[in-house]
Amino acid sequence: MAVYDLQEQEQLDEIKTWWKQHGNLVTSILLAAAIGVAGWQGWNWYQGRQSAQAAVVFGVLQKAALEGDAQRLKAAAGELLENYKGSTYASLGALTAAKVAFDGGDLKTAKVQLAWVAENGKDELRDLGRLRLAAVLLDEKSYDEALKQVEAKPAPAFAARYAEVRGDIFLAQDMKDEARKAFADALAAIDAAAKAGSGAQDAQAAAAYRQVLQQKADALGEAK
Repeated sequence: MAVYDLQEQEQLDEIKTWWKQHGNLVTSILLAAAIGVAGWQGWNWYQGRQSAQAAVVFGVLQKAALEGDAQRLKAAAGELLENYKGSTYASLGALTAAKVAFDGGDLKTAKVQLAWVAENGKDELRDLGRLRLAAVLLDEKSYDEALKQVEAKPAPAFAARYAEVRGDIFLAQDMKDEARKAFADALAAIDAAAKAGSGAQDAQAAAAYRQVLQQKADALGEAK
């Protein structure tokens, strides 16, 4: 029993010695871990709160768009871009504001909103912003600027549309060989999407769109 007590005392002494040497380090690591967990939880709470607030502002924007309240729509769009620019609602708001502005003939405002999405949007929303901006620039005959928007590689869902708009831009400049190639790329993208599989309704829409693309390509004739 005395031997066991002696061994136990030696172990306690070793623990005390080790703690004197490394205790501050261990405490610092544990404290940092605790702060990290608390910070992560706090960040998640902040993100959730920001998203909820952005959703409310976006709701106001949608209502203003439906009611044709240009002043309230502009204010809501501005608030989303200023205070919630990291949220999806900011891009959605800018796209909505751009459509309303375009329909109202205010191309300057439409371009500003779409340019913001093209620069700051995420993933498919950025792709959509670039596509719509290219269409507006094409209408203005700003061909080089329009082409820049659709030269980037988009998500597969937008591949055909990007190629089609490139074809439209080339055709507007009477660059028939380049337009022919772009429309061929659009058809290839549609076919690739069809092979990937989709629902019956999507397949029907894709077939109709493919027919439009084929008509554009056929109108150019064979390459000389």
